[in-house]
Amino acid sequence: MEEEPLAARRISMWKVVPWDRYRLDAPDNILTRMDINGEFNIPASRQRVWEALNDPDVLAQCIPGCESIERQSDTELLAKMMAKIGPVKARFESHIRLSNLNPPESYTISGEGKGGPAGFGKGSAEVTLAEIDDMTTLHYVATLQVGGKLAQIGSRLVGGAARKIANDFFGKFAEVVGNPSGTD
Repeated sequence: MEEEPLAARRISMWKVVPWDRYRLDAPDNILTRMDINGEFNIPASRQRVWEALNDPDVLAQCIPGCESIERQSDTELLAKMMAKIGPVKARFESHIRLSNLNPPESYTISGEGKGGPAGFGKGSAEVTLAEIDDMTTLHYVATLQVGGKLAQIGSRLVGGAARKIANDFFGKFAEVVGNPSGTD
């Protein structure tokens, strides 16, 4: 029986994965990429949802772990947030850009954040809004990449955390936008 080279280890009979991918002392340039999408019904007009998606105060209320959001220009924001994914907890400073603006129907939101020794994340999402009766359906398709320690903890854990953060954000967003006066 021939021994496998040290550069790779067989994880299953279907897949050979580079050994560095699973070493604890692997370099920080390891990347994990994932795609997520979702759809949320928000009890508000499309115009109200559009305005809220572009309001830093509303976003700050809805983003889990958000410490601050500052508008840098009409299409750029600077956000600071604390995030915990598995055993990795870090404070991220994120630069967010809005592009492909088609008010009040759609836009692309993209950004990148650095979390010091924890690594980095970057991504973009195509967001579309469709009004049906007195509800707005928000649909997004996002591509995310993480690197450093975040990538080392595994795409399944990071992907699950990304979906949870998105669900928490949109759940809170629907609550805040659908009930603007703060009363039930």
